[in-house]
Amino acid sequence: MFLLAIAFKACVTRNLFEAAMLFGIFSFLSATLFVVLDAADVAMTEAAVGAGVSTILMLSTLAVTGHSVRPGPKGRQMLSAAVAVALGLTLIYATLDMPKLGDPTAPVHTDALAKHYIEVSPVETGIPNMVTPLLASYRGYDTFGETAVVFTAGIGVLALIGRRRRKDGSLVEDGKGEDATVEKHRVLRVVSKQLIPAILLYAGYVQAHGDFGPGGGFQAGVIFASGLMLYMLLVGIDEAERVLKPRVMELLIAIGLLIYGGVGVINMLQGGAFLDYTTLAHDGQHGLHYGILAVELGVGITVTAVITTIIYAFAGHMRARQVEGHGHSDAPEGAQAQVLEGEGA
Repeated sequence: MFLLAIAFKACVTRNLFEAAMLFGIFSFLSATLFVVLDAADVAMTEAAVGAGVSTILMLSTLAVTGHSVRPGPKGRQMLSAAVAVALGLTLIYATLDMPKLGDPTAPVHTDALAKHYIEVSPVETGIPNMVTPLLASYRGYDTFGETAVVFTAGIGVLALIGRRRRKDGSLVEDGKGEDATVEKHRVLRVVSKQLIPAILLYAGYVQAHGDFGPGGGFQAGVIFASGLMLYMLLVGIDEAERVLKPRVMELLIAIGLLIYGGVGVINMLQGGAFLDYTTLAHDGQHGLHYGILAVELGVGITVTAVITTIIYAFAGHMRARQVEGHGHSDAPEGAQAQVLEGEGA
């Protein structure tokens, strides 16, 4: 009921800043619910992406567009409400065919394939966490496709709202100057400096320990990107770009996908099938371990680079608007009057 109340408030509020924060709270509470349901891998992703990355992206958008809802035509509002209600009722109707929570006769407990994964995969792969071989080995093609989708999303962001350039080709965000807020909030700065190394270290642990516990490339990627986002907020986007070059991040988007696909090509060159990791070592289980670690590393690199690149793209547009605003404010009064007269004409 608490989640329903938050969702309802987020839908009816007229303040978009409030709605963004409510969505973040909703995602964090959903992550705690996933933990209760023993879905730790999903909980990590929901907490990092839903409560962290998505909230930052929404707040970044509101910094450009404003946080107040502009009133639209009454008919369009009624149509939007009708579509939302119809979609909600459809989803509720679809849940009527789902088994009850904890039902021992549910297909997930009785299906032969699910039973095989649960009972045989730990012995067959030698990996205690059955989620990892399921994603990276049994359905490695699907995960490779999902990584390609993340790669495509990053390229799409660069194509649509990539870093702003002037007519001479130079970047609007030239890396000069410092953010005015860097020296403010000293307590936040001190605490964040202590948190960033811990976040990045935990991301490395999740990446390397995905075989034996909850985690893997995607979870590690979003956690690592969250640590980088905290660093950007702490030192400012200009300083962050000097340390984490946007061009390097753009290259890493492709490198991660190439690592994943390159493992499959190596398998084929050694006489196996694409993504057949058993060819990577003298023993099948050792080869499986090496292959999963390699492809998960590729996933983590691509996810981290895509999220960081999206943040850079949003920050670039925000800064470009600030530069344009300062340009208008610094112009002589006579020039501003001529601009206004020209617009009026």
